[in-house]
Amino acid sequence: MWASARVTARLPTRVTPDPRRSSIASTIVESRLGPVRQTYSGTTEFPPIAKAYTELSQVVRESGLLARTPRFYVLVAIAVGLGFAGAITGFVLLGDSWYQLLIAAALGILFTQVAFLAHEANHRQILSSGPANDRLALIIGNGIVGMSQSWWASKHTRHHANPNRVGKDPDIEIDTISFLDEDAAKARGIQRWITRRQGWLFFPLLTLEGLNLHFLALRHLSSREEIKGRWQELGLLALRHALVITPVFVFLPLGMAFAFLGVQLAVFGVYMGASFAPNHKGMAVIAPGAKLDFFSKQVYTSRNISGGWWATWLMGGLNYQIEHHLFPNMARPHLSRARSIVREHCKTLDIPYVETTLLQSYGIVIRYLNEVGLAARDPFDCPLTGSTRHLSVK
Repeated sequence: MWASARVTARLPTRVTPDPRRSSIASTIVESRLGPVRQTYSGTTEFPPIAKAYTELSQVVRESGLLARTPRFYVLVAIAVGLGFAGAITGFVLLGDSWYQLLIAAALGILFTQVAFLAHEANHRQILSSGPANDRLALIIGNGIVGMSQSWWASKHTRHHANPNRVGKDPDIEIDTISFLDEDAAKARGIQRWITRRQGWLFFPLLTLEGLNLHFLALRHLSSREEIKGRWQELGLLALRHALVITPVFVFLPLGMAFAFLGVQLAVFGVYMGASFAPNHKGMAVIAPGAKLDFFSKQVYTSRNISGGWWATWLMGGLNYQIEHHLFPNMARPHLSRARSIVREHCKTLDIPYVETTLLQSYGIVIRYLNEVGLAARDPFDCPLTGSTRHLSVK
């Protein structure tokens, strides 16, 4: 579902699925195109709705959708465990063969599936007590996936509290990719070259995201800030990397070993990014000072992916992003049932409930990032640029 474009006077680039959305706040940044006026949505477009979430949560609770589902997660753990057993067996049997790259790709998929479980444990969806979920997230997040549980938990908690809110959501802060026009306008050098093409480069860049996640974990744990359980996390990371990397270089030729790790990291990065990116990119970006109620804030900034059970397995439940943001501790099997309740509630309140196919969501993300990248464009790239420097796409 490619969002339709309409050329209007004055600037930047915002794709919104709801025509009622417009801007209420602006920040002017000097770019190579002149003043870039970044616009955001806020209280005027999305006025607070009294008791919207209270009424919804009562229905959800009475429907039993906040109960834990231990049997489901046991079955998922068994399935993932069998997958790892098969991959290890294949690695041993194949020996010195370039078919090992298929094993590497399989490991990238399996590590992502474990990351989904770590995400759910961080949200306390799996076990009955908070500390037990935290320990599980630490063991599988650090010890299997190779990420830092404390870094992820802090970042993801801030995202859930203020999704797509400028200055508060770390997921829209610049990190190679610019998600806001004002960030794109500041790009220089190779960063500017990337930013101008960032929509088309998004998926190729994700091949480096796996390596980046491992790097961010080590950088976080080696920083000077106070981190509870620092050495425990570092110990788990060291053990994990030793168990994963050492056999590859011991049993495979050097070139094949590097290729094996490259494929595994690339598949892991693309799978992770392709699962998390469709959920918020291209949705409303909220002004820093806007006052929204919890229900509106979560629904207006989130997008669901259709597909039912196969999408749930593929994305670890992230396809029900609206329900997940409204009820972060809801177990994966209950999200589909909650969808019907939330969708009806949105219809009653006349709030758009956005749901697209997976491919359509990728189209929206690519278009959104390309439009944001317009702010980094050099006016000498095209003779017409100087005359169209104040046009915008909404």
